[in-house]
Amino acid sequence: MDMITVATTLASGALVGALLGLFGGGGSVLATPLLLYVIGVRDPHVAIGTSAAAVAVNAVANLAGHWRGGRVKWPCASVFATAGLLGSFLGSSVAKLIDGQRLLLFFALAMAAIAVSMMRRPRSEGDPDVHITWPLVRRLAPLGVMTGAAAGFFGIGGGFLIVPGLMAATGMTLANAAASSLVSVALFGAATSFNYALSGWVDWKIAGVFVLGGALGGVVGVKGATLLAGRALLARRLFAALVLIVAAYVAWRATGGL
Repeated sequence: MDMITVATTLASGALVGALLGLFGGGGSVLATPLLLYVIGVRDPHVAIGTSAAAVAVNAVANLAGHWRGGRVKWPCASVFATAGLLGSFLGSSVAKLIDGQRLLLFFALAMAAIAVSMMRRPRSEGDPDVHITWPLVRRLAPLGVMTGAAAGFFGIGGGFLIVPGLMAATGMTLANAAASSLVSVALFGAATSFNYALSGWVDWKIAGVFVLGGALGGVVGVKGATLLAGRALLARRLFAALVLIVAAYVAWRATGGL
């Protein structure tokens, strides 16, 4: 790795870490495009495997800050993440069989659909005191499996799916969902990166530098999440706008590569 690659990897990791801390899943959406179009990783599968490894580690680091802030709903987050773990491994196994550019195009289309849905005003701001119940478990587990499979297939932590999934299943606030989603982001990313590593599709040097940058950015992101806790709709729409912009760029580049 030359100095330019190290610098761009650190900066990209810091941006991803900050967004993970701020929105829960926004960073994982950006990781693969940054590796491909800023850092210069050529193979989409290597970018996906490397980003999954880095995002999983950064998610764990950011999770600690949210845990101390009391925003993580551990029972709900644990049910969702555990149910989705097998799904993420199966989804990533299917994705490894697909051409890299086509996989990126599917990724962009899914991002755009989720972004549009998140632009709508939620019916309520959510319940900050939600507690796990058996009816919630029955809603969380199937959503976790499906989200894990999608996260593994698209090679991301899946936060942009996990956050609305947690809110829909439990009625928790956006701040709680963003914080709690990091449990799933970490587990899904770890399962996906492990699967890609079995095929030699993880660049561990880049992943290490990316994680270092992410740790620095995560401190800023977690502090920003505290400031946005009282502005749920604004945070939701900022998150959706970010996903939509990245989706358009990824689709444009992936279409050109077909």
